[in-house]
Amino acid sequence: MTAEVQRYTREQIEALELAPGTTHEELEGSVPELASDEDLRRALEKAFDFRGDVTITLKSGEKIEAFIFNRQTGATLAESWVQYFTPSAPEKRKISYADIARLEFGKDRAAGKHWEDWVKAWNEKKAAGEKNIGLHPEALE
Repeated sequence: MTAEVQRYTREQIEALELAPGTTHEELEGSVPELASDEDLRRALEKAFDFRGDVTITLKSGEKIEAFIFNRQTGATLAESWVQYFTPSAPEKRKISYADIARLEFGKDRAAGKHWEDWVKAWNEKKAAGEKNIGLHPEALE
């Protein structure tokens, strides 16, 4: 039994290697309505995927500017929580969904930044003769 080998052109291989990127919802500056438990759960899922900071207003009135990086959903809001970092505290923190009254999406730190743009800039620097060109993150304001 012989295996048939498929021959691909370079263009076909490159087309296979480029997967479409994720489309991100435009959340920057939005304040979702949290009329129900399900509204809050949906909003926190979006906050988890958001590429910027979110201002969390607690039912106590306290406001927390945070980057949400983890969450656990339980049967009730009291059994569900998000983990976050704040600019002022180096340690990760956790808050119950049941304590959250409002969410405000801040600046999307990755908006308008695409891998292709970085590669183009890198190639331009290389063509100009620059040395030690590396992958460096942009400064956050």
